[in-house]
Amino acid sequence: MPKSYNQKIKILYLMKMFSEETDEKHSLTRNDLEERLAEYGVSTERKSLYNDIDTLKLFGMDIEYRKERPAGYYLASHDFELPELKLLVDAVQSSKFITERKSSSLIKKIESLTSRYEARQLQRQVYVSNRIKTMNESIYYNVDKLHTAIASNWQIRFQYTQWTIEKELKPRRGGGMYQVSPWALTWDDENYYLIAYDENVGILKHFRVDKMLEISILDLPREGQEEFGRCDLAYYTKKTFGMFAGEEQTVRIRFRNSLIGVIIDRFGKEVTVREDGPEHFIARVNIAVSDQFFGWLTGLGDGAEILSPEEVRQEYKGLLKEISQKYMD
Repeated sequence: MPKSYNQKIKILYLMKMFSEETDEKHSLTRNDLEERLAEYGVSTERKSLYNDIDTLKLFGMDIEYRKERPAGYYLASHDFELPELKLLVDAVQSSKFITERKSSSLIKKIESLTSRYEARQLQRQVYVSNRIKTMNESIYYNVDKLHTAIASNWQIRFQYTQWTIEKELKPRRGGGMYQVSPWALTWDDENYYLIAYDENVGILKHFRVDKMLEISILDLPREGQEEFGRCDLAYYTKKTFGMFAGEEQTVRIRFRNSLIGVIIDRFGKEVTVREDGPEHFIARVNIAVSDQFFGWLTGLGDGAEILSPEEVRQEYKGLLKEISQKYMD
């Protein structure tokens, strides 16, 4: 390898060494740096080495020198702090929509953002109750494709699938294609959803991204801007339970005081509540009434009671009666 080439690439090797092999607890002496460079086939002199370190400092690398043990040069701060990287690793491991294989790949890349010593602390396992990793590897690239379509103001076409009792994803509409205008991606109950405008029926719909196949971007401008402009995404996800749509209604529900945290977590601090005696409060919420909403309410046991509208109260009462009948025998 020509000597001039070695000298030009020397500073890049130094940058690599400081990034991968040093942190506040691990440093490299001048001799260490010279030996590492020699392994790369690069010779150096003391003066030029100091000049290269000064150049890296000028470039923005936070390189410091420590006299006490462990003595030597080290990178005092990386682009990401270790707690930040731990948070990223935990998010990747606990995300249901990322496959196990893709999780491992992403975590390896996250580890490269710090020294190899701190990277060992990122090799951890997060245990999430009832977590089921997706089996659809393509979702990782589907999300990127959908972002591209949204940013480019284009419509998309895709197949939408559903699970069969044979545990296979089967296309709906007999394999027919859906064509919509994508407007936003939202995260709900550990799943990615696409919010899109369906021109055929003139309404916004949502689709689970991991059930979308064969996505293609069309050279057609999006429709439904006015409809989407009237949509508050935060409100949209609060009023739907598990992204199952239903008729939107204002419902008054009586809760035990101990459930106030559950209500704020679900509907936000802006939810309208008032005291109802010493042990209860009444919340007024706008929701899409669906079986999933009733299921959520049932999970709160006798700590929740629908007060109005009367038709919603009766619908829930009928559902509970049907369920209880199955266990009366």
